[in-house]
Amino acid sequence: MVIKVAFSHQPVMPDQVLRFLAPQPGGVCVDCTVGGGGHAALILQKLGAEGCLVGLDRDPAAIAAAGKRLRDVDQAARVHLVNRPFGELPEVLAELGIGQVDGIVFDLGVSSHQLDTKERGFSYQHDAPLDMRMSGSGGRTAEQLVNELAAEELADIIDKYGEERWARRIASFIVAERQRQRIVTTGQLVEIIKMAIPARARREGPHPARRTFQALRIAVNDELEQLEQGLPAAIAQLGRGGRVVVISFHSLEDRIVKKVFRSWAGQCTCPPGLPVCMCGGEQKLRILTKKAVLPSEAEKQANPRARSARLRAAERI
Repeated sequence: MVIKVAFSHQPVMPDQVLRFLAPQPGGVCVDCTVGGGGHAALILQKLGAEGCLVGLDRDPAAIAAAGKRLRDVDQAARVHLVNRPFGELPEVLAELGIGQVDGIVFDLGVSSHQLDTKERGFSYQHDAPLDMRMSGSGGRTAEQLVNELAAEELADIIDKYGEERWARRIASFIVAERQRQRIVTTGQLVEIIKMAIPARARREGPHPARRTFQALRIAVNDELEQLEQGLPAAIAQLGRGGRVVVISFHSLEDRIVKKVFRSWAGQCTCPPGLPVCMCGGEQKLRILTKKAVLPSEAEKQANPRARSARLRAAERI
C-alpha cells in the first residue's frame, strides 16, 4: 500500500485541551494519538525550551506529518515521535528513559486525513479498497471481516460497535452478496447496506452506511480494547498533579473513559444490585470535568469533525 504523507489536521477543542492539560515550561507531556501534530504543536509551545514531548501514533503517515509540523515549531530536538499504538506507552517511556510525565492527551477515533485518503478505505463517501487499518499494514482488513466472518459474528460487530438497529439484516445481506461475489470495495458495501435498510429508515438520520463503517473500523483496529487497556496504563505514568485529557467521538469510547476515570477516582464501578462493593475503589485521580465538555457552536461550524467531540479530564493525586 502507498501511504501519502500530506496530512491536514485541525485540532479539536484546542483551547479546552490546553486549559485542562495545563502544560508548564520544562514539563514532559505525551500525545498518545499525535495525528497531524495539531495538539502536539500547541503543547510544545507551552513546554518551552526545557520541556519534552512524546508523540505516539500507529499510522506511519501521521508520524511523518507530525515530524514536519513540529519541526516548524523549531523545537524538534525535544520531541520523540514513535510509530507505536498508545497501549505500548509504558514500554515506549521506559525505552526513552522517561519516568513519570506531567500530561497526557488522547484524541480518539479516525483522523480527517485517514477519512480523506480514499485508498485507506475508511470512508463511505469514496469507492476504494475495503481496508480500514490505521497502521496501514498488518492485521485483518475490513475486506477480510465482511467476507470471512459468520453472519452472527458480523451482526454482533455491527450491533455492538455501530449500535445499528438493522445489524442482523445488514449482516444477512452481506453474506448473501458474498456468496455471489467477493466484496472488495467500500462502494460495494455501501450498496449492500442501502439495500438492507428499509427505504423509510434510510431517509432519516445520518448516512445509512455510517454506523456499519464505524463498527468495522473499530473491529479492524481493536479500538475499544486498546482504549480499555491503554488509558489505565497511561494514567499510571502520570506523576502527582499530572493531568490526562481525552477527546472521544462516540458513546462507546466515552463510556469507557467515564468508567476508567471513575475507577481511578475511587468511585464504585460494580454492577448495580451487588449488596457489597467488590471493586475496591481507591482514589488516585480527581475528575476535573463533572460532565463532558463540548465544542462551541462556532467550532462545530468551522470544523465538522468537532461536532460529536466530548472532552473529559482528570488529575493524578
